This record gives sequence, C-alpha cells and structure tokens, in this order.
Amino acid sequence: MSKRRVLFLCNANSARSLMGEVLLRHMAGDRFEAFSAGTEPDEPHALTLDALNKQGLSTEGLHSKSLDAFESEAFDYVIVLCDKDLQACRDWQGKAGETLYWDIRDPRLINKPDAYQQALQEIRLRLQLWLPLHTSE
Repeated sequence: MSKRRVLFLCNANSARSLMGEVLLRHMAGDRFEAFSAGTEPDEPHALTLDALNKQGLSTEGLHSKSLDAFESEAFDYVIVLCDKDLQACRDWQGKAGETLYWDIRDPRLINKPDAYQQALQEIRLRLQLWLPLHTSE
C-alpha cells in the first residue's frame, strides 16, 4: 500500500506548516508522506525549531520551501494552516484530493513566549483527531 501524500501550507513556511510536517512524520510516517510549503517562504523560525526540539521531535534537514516547488505535484490532502484573516495561502489551486482549512494563528504575530508551543499543541491535537478518520481509507 502506498503512502498518502499530505502538504501543509501556510504563508512563510517558518512555523505552522513545518510543525505539521514534522508532527505527521512522527505520528504516522509509516502511512503518510508529509511535506510543507509557503506562499512567501522564509527561514525556519528559531522558536519553531526550539518548540519541536523540546517535544523530542527531529528538525534535522528541516527547511522552508516555496509552494512553487510543488505546483506540478499531486497530494491526497492539503492542510492549510493560515489564519482566516490572512487569506494569501488559502488561494492555492494545486492538485489535492481534499483541502482542509485549519485556522491556526501565526505564532510569529503573537507576543507571548509560549505562542509556538501553543501552535504546536493545537496542530498535534487536530492531527490526533484527523488521523483515525484517514488511516483506514
């Protein structure tokens, strides 16, 4: 059985989408191939890497990628992690079997020391709810 392909998408590919990519690989890498990209890619934020490392998740080889790098690829699922108020990454018209919109605030814009940990926990919780529904398909 081939692995299903999931693309996590957000604006900068420096926090939320990288977290989604790492978490899915950790939680279900035997069933899913995880990727991430941004509409305006930046570097992985140091606090993103710190939040992942604190949870014991590997950040080796993790880097930000442009959505353009995936424009000719097909995915079973695209999970858009943009704030509903920041629509840039919601306009992607690529090839996806199913597109999900998880409204997660950008931790870069929240002036709280634990914003990155909170974003990571919210993505983990959503994956914990989503995975059982998409594992037996």
